[in-house]
Amino acid sequence: MMDRQQRLLTLNKAAALRCYQDASKANLQARKPRDLKRCDSLQEAVRRSGLQDGMTISFHHAFRGGDLALNQVMETLAAMGFRNLTLASSSLTDCHAPLVEHIRNGVVSRIYTSGLRGPLADAVSRGLLAEPVQIHSHGGRVNLIESGELNIDVAFLGVPACDEFGNANGYSGEACCGSLGYARVDAEAAGAVVLLTEQILPYPHHPASLAQDRVDLIVQLDRVGDADKIGADATRMTSNPRELLIARRAAEVIAGSGYFTDGFSLQTGTGGASLAVTRFLEDKMRARGIRAGFALGGITSTMVDLHEKGLIGKLLDVQSFDRAAAVSLARNPGHLEISANQYANFSSRGASVDRLDVVVLSALEIDTGFNVNVLTGSDGVLRGASGGHCDTAAAARLAIIVAPLVRGRIPTLVEQVTTCVTPGSSIDILVTDHGVAVNPARPELAQRLQQAGLPVVGIGWLRRRALQLTGEPAPIAFTDKVVAVVRYRDGSVIDVVRQVAE
Repeated sequence: MMDRQQRLLTLNKAAALRCYQDASKANLQARKPRDLKRCDSLQEAVRRSGLQDGMTISFHHAFRGGDLALNQVMETLAAMGFRNLTLASSSLTDCHAPLVEHIRNGVVSRIYTSGLRGPLADAVSRGLLAEPVQIHSHGGRVNLIESGELNIDVAFLGVPACDEFGNANGYSGEACCGSLGYARVDAEAAGAVVLLTEQILPYPHHPASLAQDRVDLIVQLDRVGDADKIGADATRMTSNPRELLIARRAAEVIAGSGYFTDGFSLQTGTGGASLAVTRFLEDKMRARGIRAGFALGGITSTMVDLHEKGLIGKLLDVQSFDRAAAVSLARNPGHLEISANQYANFSSRGASVDRLDVVVLSALEIDTGFNVNVLTGSDGVLRGASGGHCDTAAAARLAIIVAPLVRGRIPTLVEQVTTCVTPGSSIDILVTDHGVAVNPARPELAQRLQQAGLPVVGIGWLRRRALQLTGEPAPIAFTDKVVAVVRYRDGSVIDVVRQVAE
């Protein structure tokens, strides 16, 4: 009796399974995944992504001033009638001026970004947005995503080329932007990932900075970016004599700091003088027989040159600062792509900034307490970016600021910065064209530099010198309205930016 019941049970299970397979076979055959990711238009990709009013969309800024993807997507979203979106771009530049109208028309109501420039920044500084922009550092952006505050619903990621399943990198194709270090974080975190690509390559495309299992949809566009505009403005290599003087002096400071030893690590931030420092380190490295272990952050053609000459062991690239650096990723096995999480997220399991010896950074303003402003200009208008400034300054063993003492008739060294992005406790040395000042918290550094014959002066002396050259400028007039909130790398609020008074 038991055997018969067992056989019947087994037969019933087998019959049920056959019925299920027969019923679903046609549907499964019709939905093979081979071509499911390809979309004929941006509109189709948006519809299939599930985007709705009030959601959060993200973009990366590997193309910097040459970005063509964000404006195309926003124009499409506006035409489709979307409203009240939160825009989370890793940074925004002059080329994103069309966002002004999208904000006025209610398409975008909130912004998270590391910085703003151009007409968009000017309009925001004058009260364009009802809610203040949230300004974060590059590492801080990852922390905000991990904390759940910044929840990306759909990421639109421009890439030069990918295969039909979504494997992509930033150095294949004409629009060669290099490292996709910021896009990688979005691809991991977003609810849906849409790749915008200029070229579809045969499967499997390798190596893949963005892998197929993180990509939902693919749209082919005529252009996603102009790679020739990556190395412009803030990432240009300067030919300005004053900036070169400051860069040369900064290289001398590094050589005399005690941190210029074999295997040391280096990062230079944006800004002409900062980027030019590597140009003057080569002779000093050769003279002393010193080789850098690695260079970090935004990688330039000058760093690539030193790497190929054997003077820098590895290049850890979160963002390529020019086309030459972007091409190097494909050519040099020691040129390594890293994500923003690996780069600077203080809450990650291992941020590369924590292995950094020397960082050279720029400033729009620095005050007598060594606090640094890289966000607002002398008129109080937003015109810069937090970037990796506070991330690297906090982590590096030696943080150097390079800046002219005055710009035009405006002092760069002030009594108190208009906007604090990096606290003075993270800054060790200020290098100007009128002298070098060392944070009083680092007396051993001042002693080493003096022994090296460098013109070390007090920060107070430099401040007085600046006033002799310019006089005391009139204070900036602000309203009570907060237009931007400056977030430190741990998510805390370090300062606010108020609307400039007309």
